[in-house]
Amino acid sequence: MRVYLPATLAMLMQLNSDGEFRPIGGTGFALTPALREAFVSGDDEELSEVAMREAARASLRLLAGEAPESGDAEAEHDLAADEAVTKPGVTPSLPPRRVVVAADVEDVKLRPDLDDAVVKVGGTIPLSAVASVHVDVKEAEDKVRAAVVVIDAADMGDLDAELAVGDIEDFDLAWYATQELPFLLELL
Repeated sequence: MRVYLPATLAMLMQLNSDGEFRPIGGTGFALTPALREAFVSGDDEELSEVAMREAARASLRLLAGEAPESGDAEAEHDLAADEAVTKPGVTPSLPPRRVVVAADVEDVKLRPDLDDAVVKVGGTIPLSAVASVHVDVKEAEDKVRAAVVVIDAADMGDLDAELAVGDIEDFDLAWYATQELPFLLELL
């Protein structure tokens, strides 16, 4: 089953160095029977896109623990200092971008009790099972920063927060083959 796993750039760096992906809590998103039932229309490609967007939203939640808050002058200063002394791809403070890892996984447990597209995967995912990675483009970074700060409020129904999260969802993730992963990380 094709599973869309939320991630961060730091997790992609780990995938690149270790050759395996460790999904947080084993949580992923997929085109499940419950997701198919939730929509009146849509082919498999359209519904898979829904699952990927859910994974991208979950990536925002992962970033909430990593990215500095917007307007945090000290964090911005630290990022600028890191960038001045290290090569791209080695910078400890990575830019805020949503990341989704698409993988073909056999050990999948459906979790419709959590949400229509939610699945749990067992263990780590080898690089050979990864079909592609999807990452925000640089132009999305400001919107990602804004969305990361308010993702919890959006989940609780705050309208302004939902608008900020909606702004980032207007950006499509760029597609990368697994062979491009080292180059992608080097160019960050």
